[in-house]
Amino acid sequence: MTVSSLGATVFHPTWSPDELLEHKGDRTISVVLPALNEQDTVARVVASVRGLLGSLVDELIVVDSGSTDHTVAAARAAGATVYTREQALPAVDPRPGKGEVLWRSLAVSTGDLIVFVDSDLTTPSPLFVPSLLAPLLFDPELHLVKGFYRRPLSGARPGDFGGGRVTELLARPLLTALVPDLADLIQPLGGEYAATREFLTAIPFAPGYGVEIGIVLDAWKRHGARAIGQVDLGLRTHRNRPTHELAVMSRQVVATLLGRMNISDSEVPLRQFLPHGPGWRSVETPLSLLDRPPMATLIDLLTTGDVTVAPEIGVG
Repeated sequence: MTVSSLGATVFHPTWSPDELLEHKGDRTISVVLPALNEQDTVARVVASVRGLLGSLVDELIVVDSGSTDHTVAAARAAGATVYTREQALPAVDPRPGKGEVLWRSLAVSTGDLIVFVDSDLTTPSPLFVPSLLAPLLFDPELHLVKGFYRRPLSGARPGDFGGGRVTELLARPLLTALVPDLADLIQPLGGEYAATREFLTAIPFAPGYGVEIGIVLDAWKRHGARAIGQVDLGLRTHRNRPTHELAVMSRQVVATLLGRMNISDSEVPLRQFLPHGPGWRSVETPLSLLDRPPMATLIDLLTTGDVTVAPEIGVG
């Protein structure tokens, strides 16, 4: 079977700052960092973007997902504008999860183009944001640009890139089987990507760790593979999670992917059996299948003063 081409795959970004500013024109750009208990890394990620403020980047925002450490203070001290999830959209009660804060960020960011960067990066590069933006600035047919990278595991030997386990063992095989148009997407779950505001505000946002696969599939369903690009960001290092946490993430990814493909999910939460002393303990993690509605729709409802809408679209 022939796999449809993505809009762009860039292995060696070569754009100059002047070229990017020229193609930016009068468009505005927001960089958004979702954060949850990232006091040790968030300032470094903010610093990697701060030098672009006032030129390529118009606003740098951190949206906090209920941190219990000093993430908010560290982000503010580093120079970001910080919102808690409650402040980002006070008319709607918050839910936990990454999808929630990314969705809420659309209510406080103003950019025509929006770049998301995870706040747990340990070696963030100042080139991440320009590289993600460049394809969008140069190609009007693109709506989404994903970053791809080498992802070493903590403590791995030099040249051993074993990170991205959920991507390699779950997401890419499933996309190859069910959506061959997207088989060449290298990091469908990666947290570094850029998109047009027009696209992001028109789609629902999946809960938790389903948000990235949901955004990719919505871009494909609405605009085709040609609207999705990807660019090499080099090396990405971050806090690696233990396997049992990745299993929880995987369950949400599967549920979101099946939902976007109109395939029924059992809706059964993941039950894990973890070693506990000489025996085992059973742990069940709740599963959410309730998307948040497109932000453009919600803003219309808030403008009219009516936020009591059907539960199936996620507000009520």
